[in-house]
Amino acid sequence: MKRILTILLLAATLTSWAAEKPRLVVQIVVGSMRVGDLERYEAQFCEGGFRRLMHNSRYYKEAAYLFQQTTTPATLSTLATGANPSMHGIVGTSWQDYTTNLAVDLIDGRRGPGGYHLVVPTLSDALQRQHPTAHTVSLALDAEAAILLGGRTNHVYWVEPETAEWGSSLYYTQSIPEWLAQGNREGFNIAYLLPYWQQLLHQEQYLNTRSFDIRKNTGAKRSVPAKGLRRLTPRSYIERLRYTPAGNTAVLAFAKQAIAQHHMGTDEVPDLINIYLDTPRYLSEVYGPESIEVEDMYYRLDRDLSDFLTFLYAQVKPEECIVVLTSDHGTSHSFDLDAEHPAERFNAHQFRVIANGFLNVRYGSGHWVLGFQNQALYLNHTLIYERNLDLARLQNELAIFALQFSGVSHAMAASDLRSAYFADGYAHRMQNSFYARRSGDVLLNLMPGLIIEEEGRCSASGSMYGYDAEVPLLISGGGITPGHHHEPIDMTSLAPTVAQLLGIHEPDAAEGRPLDL
Repeated sequence: MKRILTILLLAATLTSWAAEKPRLVVQIVVGSMRVGDLERYEAQFCEGGFRRLMHNSRYYKEAAYLFQQTTTPATLSTLATGANPSMHGIVGTSWQDYTTNLAVDLIDGRRGPGGYHLVVPTLSDALQRQHPTAHTVSLALDAEAAILLGGRTNHVYWVEPETAEWGSSLYYTQSIPEWLAQGNREGFNIAYLLPYWQQLLHQEQYLNTRSFDIRKNTGAKRSVPAKGLRRLTPRSYIERLRYTPAGNTAVLAFAKQAIAQHHMGTDEVPDLINIYLDTPRYLSEVYGPESIEVEDMYYRLDRDLSDFLTFLYAQVKPEECIVVLTSDHGTSHSFDLDAEHPAERFNAHQFRVIANGFLNVRYGSGHWVLGFQNQALYLNHTLIYERNLDLARLQNELAIFALQFSGVSHAMAASDLRSAYFADGYAHRMQNSFYARRSGDVLLNLMPGLIIEEEGRCSASGSMYGYDAEVPLLISGGGITPGHHHEPIDMTSLAPTVAQLLGIHEPDAAEGRPLDL
């Protein structure tokens, strides 16, 4: 009896050790995957891809970002740091500098992490600091995504738009490794481009009905274009990666190469790879989540994922590897679902002009509004101070005025977000998105379903509503017990959770609590 108990205790100890000390953690972030997408398309998934993770993971179905600006830069920074935008400082791809009145880009000349605009450490930084010999790799098609996930670590890769080749910057390395240079010379990414995009399955197997640029698979010998090239005609290699399933194939293929070349998961020091799949976001924006293009992309991604997981588990034992699958945000319904009566969109340019006109009437002619970015108005502080005006008063007046504008649900002045604390509701989420040095003077929350008008975009993220904020979260491997969970989860909890699994301190600014695995 004692021997049996000893064996059971030893097994429990080994299981606990595996869960806490994996050799490798793989974080896969699927752009714009909405909560429910996995279940919606599961019937056509293969056994080794999404379905494998769905049935062998701790699957959280009530995970969400609890802030308003659920855009890719903000959410990826939250995944990387465990902090809200109010702490990590990333409020968009650009913002206004109040001291110079000039726009600041998130990625400044690709010299590194935007000079360094992410103001708090990432999970990769935390791992590298505690284990200097650990391998940390972050990769994506776009530099912004790779840099935000990787932080200051030394293996951050993206695809250069001009050449469609994998690269990095002098901030991270003086020269790319020879294996990477060799792959570029051999046309690593170009090899995955499709001559044309044809449906993977037969027409009757698809749930969605809208299609634009994809060729139908009817079982006939010759493919017929669905409706011609209505949405876009990708010409350059980088566009053909972003706007066809080839982008996912190329990223996951490169991830396999990075794992092998960096010898990840081969020793006692844990390693971490962050993989962001940009293509689903681009396709959702252009074609809409209700399109056959997006559905077909998921089926092809499922096959690519199956191939990747097969490779991964041949390199690292499943019990010594943690795989995380999640999304940066969801996306809205397509505004043009009803082609004859498309939904209203918010005209940001018009709103900016009208707001400037309002201040002209109140305080005299001037360039009062510098811009409208990140769903916020940025005011000309220099002009306001030159005319000896009260900034907080102008902010509040504009917030009240904005509520009269069609499509605006809530408007809050920066002075209120800076000086008061909001414990819940819409104001709490807007405050979680507010970083005083970079956020606008008047922040807007639009009506549900309303997106900002932009040519070529039929769907978008960036709201606090469920279709944007709620995402799937799956964590598998390393002795973690599979199962479906429906308790509410704040996505700031993911980075501290992974840190706990890695056996390291959580990122310094992490706000979430580790999940009980």
